[in-house]
This record gives sequence, C-alpha cells and structure tokens, in this order.
Amino acid sequence: MCLLRLPRITQPLEKEEEEMVALMEQIELEKSCYSDHEIRKLEEEEQLKRKRESLYDEDEAHGKTVIMAQDLEEKWEQKFLQFKAAPRVTDADKSNDRTSLNRKLDSNLMLLVKQKIGNQELWLLPQVEWQPGETLRSTAERAMATFLGDHIQAKVLGNAPYGIYKYKFPRAIRTENNVGAKVFFFKAFLQSSDLSQAELKADYLWVTKKELGEYLKTEYLKKVNRFLLDL
Repeated sequence: MCLLRLPRITQPLEKEEEEMVALMEQIELEKSCYSDHEIRKLEEEEQLKRKRESLYDEDEAHGKTVIMAQDLEEKWEQKFLQFKAAPRVTDADKSNDRTSLNRKLDSNLMLLVKQKIGNQELWLLPQVEWQPGETLRSTAERAMATFLGDHIQAKVLGNAPYGIYKYKFPRAIRTENNVGAKVFFFKAFLQSSDLSQAELKADYLWVTKKELGEYLKTEYLKKVNRFLLDL
C-alpha cells in the first residue's frame, strides 16, 4: 500500500515563475475594474470634496454609517500587521525527524515500514500476504490496518493496482509450484495528519520521493517510481 500524505503548502516559486506572477499581477492591475470598496472610497472622497466646497447636502449622510472606507483600511492594516505566517521549515525539518508528518510540507510524504522478508529486515511499503476470497483492494486495506490500526483515516484510490513488482525467492526456499511472488501496489491518500489514534506496529518513516533511494532496493524502487508523481 502506497500511503501518501499530500503537500500542505505550495512549493517555492522558481525565478521564471516569480517573473510570470509579477507580470500577471501587473496586467490584472492595469485591466481590473474598481471593487465595491474602491467605489465607496471614491464616493466618500467626492463627498468630502463637496463638503469643503460647501456643496455637500447634510441630508445625504442622514442615517448612514459613520465608518469611512479609510477607517476600514486602517483597521485592516492593523490586523494584517498582527498576522504572523507559520514557518515553512518546521522543527521536524531542522532535526530531520523522518517519523514526523510535520516535515517537508511542500512535498508528498510516503509511509515506509520495516518488515522481515526471509532472514532480512527491509524497508518497504506496507504489505501483507493475499488471503483466498479477498480482492486485491481488500488485501491492501488490510495491510494499512495491520501497520496503522483501524483508526487511520485514508482514501484508497480505485479497485485496480497502480503497479506490480515480481521477484524470485532464494533458491533454498523455492518449490516447484512456488518460485517467487508478486507485489501489487495500491495508492491511498491520508485524510488526517493526526495519527494520535493510529497504532503503529513497526518501525516506520515518512519520506519524500527523493529520499526513497536511501531505503528501498534498486529494482523495487524502479517499480515504485513508475507510479509516483511529485509535481
């Protein structure tokens, strides 16, 4: 099961993208119409001008709000100055804590778990053996529940696998009818970053696509990369 935590923030813009954004903002500014607030501000400026010229009719303001557009702008400015954006780089990024979901907020994160295959302990996507009577999707969902418990909130995508990895068993354990195995990959998107109710039952990591090469074997990694998009 390829369980992904989707990006929480946008990626930093490249130089060409920043230039395009600036150009589009300039075009928007030049071709845009006045907003309701701007129209109101212009009307108030006209009223003040007429008042200074003694042409303003006091009856025009009767029953109207006293709060001026300029007052609103000053209020909004004060509120904006109090706002502080959360940092793009988190504490988990600084400590390189790869067990935390609160890292690499602008990238996909994929769950890896350590599993015993034969006499080796390997980092893999969560997997379990298919049982007779199960659909492949049911097996994938069981793999997720096996390693994360039943409280995990995730959306499985489709009923067909996104990829397949075939491998042969070591000669010592091969039989005439059991030469190797097939691993079918399904995808799921994590719906909540709160894993306080999850029951993680193995060593685990949340890693980016670029970090997969540090943990997965080459042939296995090739098959995984075929169905991974990290735009």
